[in-house]
Amino acid sequence: METRQQGFLDSEPLKEADENTTSDVNLSNPLMTEEEREEIQLELAKLEDEISTLRQVLASKEKRHTELKHKLGITSLSELRNNLSRGWLDMQSSTAYKRTSGTLTSAGQKTTAAFSTLGSAINRKFGDMRNSPSFRTFEEKVENTVTSIKTKVGGPGAGGSFEDVLSSTAKASSQDTPTSTLTDTPERP
Repeated sequence: METRQQGFLDSEPLKEADENTTSDVNLSNPLMTEEEREEIQLELAKLEDEISTLRQVLASKEKRHTELKHKLGITSLSELRNNLSRGWLDMQSSTAYKRTSGTLTSAGQKTTAAFSTLGSAINRKFGDMRNSPSFRTFEEKVENTVTSIKTKVGGPGAGGSFEDVLSSTAKASSQDTPTSTLTDTPERP
């Protein structure tokens, strides 16, 4: 018997009931006779025996089921794959899926149209902004600043493409680097 910590309402510790002792069960039904009680206990015992037999039969059927699947080459993975495929097809054929799919397609089309309209509006606004007098003034100031920097850094007539600048830099660095030549020195014995 196990005891448990007493709570506020417990008057005594709980006792573990033994499954095989049915005499401790208090059947306080005053309308039941001793014969009826014995009949019920016999029926209960028969049911327990039948349940036990059914469990044994089920276990043997499951074992045979596994053996037959093994002979056919059916693995758990292939069963899972088939079940998933069947479930996916069942889901696709359901009305809820079809309605949801239609709604999402419609929403996607509306979203695409909205982004297209937004892109057109942004392009139009950028075009309007570029044609504005304040943007033209800003653009001129940037061009003047870039030209001024090129003139100060590279001197008059400086500029050109990036490749021109790289090739002129490479020429200048090769002319500044002295080439080392080996002098003929006699070998020492």
